Amino acid sequence: MDSRRPPLAPPCRTLPDLVRHWAGTTPDRRAFTYVDHPAPHSRGVHRTLTWRRLDVRVRALAARLAEEAEPGARVALLCPQGTEYVTGFLATLAAGLVAVPLYPPSLPGHADRLAGVLADAAPTVVVTTSRARAEVRDFCDRDTVRVVAADDVPDSAADTWQPVPVDERATAYLQYTSGSTRAPAGVEITHGNVVANARQALSAYGADAHPVTCVGWLPLYHDMGLVLSIAAPVVRGTLSVLMDPAAFLHQPVRWLRLLAAHPRALSAAPNFAYDYCSSAVTAEQKADLRLDGVAALINGSEPVRPGTADRFHEAFAEQGLAPETHCPSYGLAEATVFVSAARPGEPLRRFALDRDALAAGKALPARPDDPRAVLLAGCGAPAGQLLRVTDPATGAVLSEGEIGEIRVQGPNVGRGYWNREADTRRVFRAGTAGTAGTAGTATDGSAATDGHGGWLRTGDLGTVLDGQLVVTGRLKDLIVVDGRNHYPQDVEGTVQDTHPAVRRDRLAAFSVPGPAGERVVVVAEHGRSTSLAELDVPALVRAVRGAVSSRHGLRLADVVLVPPGTVPRTSSGKVSRALTRARYLEGAYSAAAGASEVAG
Repeated sequence: MDSRRPPLAPPCRTLPDLVRHWAGTTPDRRAFTYVDHPAPHSRGVHRTLTWRRLDVRVRALAARLAEEAEPGARVALLCPQGTEYVTGFLATLAAGLVAVPLYPPSLPGHADRLAGVLADAAPTVVVTTSRARAEVRDFCDRDTVRVVAADDVPDSAADTWQPVPVDERATAYLQYTSGSTRAPAGVEITHGNVVANARQALSAYGADAHPVTCVGWLPLYHDMGLVLSIAAPVVRGTLSVLMDPAAFLHQPVRWLRLLAAHPRALSAAPNFAYDYCSSAVTAEQKADLRLDGVAALINGSEPVRPGTADRFHEAFAEQGLAPETHCPSYGLAEATVFVSAARPGEPLRRFALDRDALAAGKALPARPDDPRAVLLAGCGAPAGQLLRVTDPATGAVLSEGEIGEIRVQGPNVGRGYWNREADTRRVFRAGTAGTAGTAGTATDGSAATDGHGGWLRTGDLGTVLDGQLVVTGRLKDLIVVDGRNHYPQDVEGTVQDTHPAVRRDRLAAFSVPGPAGERVVVVAEHGRSTSLAELDVPALVRAVRGAVSSRHGLRLADVVLVPPGTVPRTSSGKVSRALTRARYLEGAYSAAAGASEVAG
């Protein structure tokens, strides 16, 4: 029996407790479905675990892991996307071990990061699948790490499992940051943190009171993919439908079909995914889509561009998609993932801000049609936690409309960085001066405290306007020229809007030292439908320089056009400006002959 409405979430304190609860109360309900696409034109092969089957698989694998490692040891998850990843993660937690969500060595372009994270986390056991076992063994140090294939463990192993008492204050997993501005660091997320954040997210998106289906293609090693596709469904007892990120990239309509197939679908994606769907899904593919049942679409990019939401909803309005489903949100791994969110059913909050005032640290209104206006979307109110905007240098709390560093406090804020005590004190134990500008209350039944009394320094810049958090950029990414602040994503937006050959969201603006101060550089990929030989690169560069000069008052010292796939990205898909800058300084892009024009 699989009724649509799940029972109310019980007051369990850990994910393993919740799995056991749902297995006992709703054993035959569907828990997780993985939709495989084995062929280019496949409509999907569904593989489903009920709560009963999930519980059996979790207990069996937990028993196997308990034989290999002592409580508190790290277990790295190097599984492909699928139900084995889900059972591997939950079994690790059930065994009192610390999960390290990662990915197989075959993920293109991320082998160096994987090796670095494994060296930092020092896992005792690696969980993978029988299909990926050979490549995982070849990649890992066989003398120090034991490899377990989740699908090789028989169900009968569950019979020997003895539940381990799990303290909600203990570390459940290490969520390694994406490394978009620095080397990846492992955030210690406790059992209490992840349950609290799942409940905060469910409440913010209306899923605590109404039935939903979580539909996701985000990788499960990513913080948002892990919480939205595993933790939140386990907390709520609702169905989670998964697909592989590569299947989405090959045919984005596959994601939309899953949204259409499941009533009140809740899903998340970054900016580029919405733009990608708008441009790549054909009229023929749209013909059989009905999206009027979608509950909420989360956009967790930083910052969220209103134009992206407009293009997406214009593209799928005839399919019944309501504009009010788009929910700009803000979060980070150090806070498990979710911090603030626009609520579904409410219109997108748009803010047209004066660019010169933003450079001076003020959010002042401008006319939306002013070419020098910066258009940003509001990311709603904090979800069950407290938020302050502070002076990055002094910690003084700023007034509404002043740009500063976003600081957060709540039951979802992690314990700190794994083996990085100095960084933990600096980032997780910050204080604030004053009380103005505080926003948010605990709405999940718990106090909005992180357990250690300090405030989390997010490293993100923003302000609060009309009760909405408006994120303006990353503190470490800020470009400072002649004493004026410039947000790189603002410059990048101008560049990609200037010429159709520039690939959207595949470019980086940053500053490098020069003889007379900081110089600004843009490295951008061209679109896949063209080649450098077909482009008039000098004309493109002149157009880009002219647009950036006119709109930002900036002189670009260098504009480099590179082939698709050249600009490095983090494991979560964001452009890594820090790594792009480092490669530029190393001369890595000079091989793109004719693609660079340096100002004299």
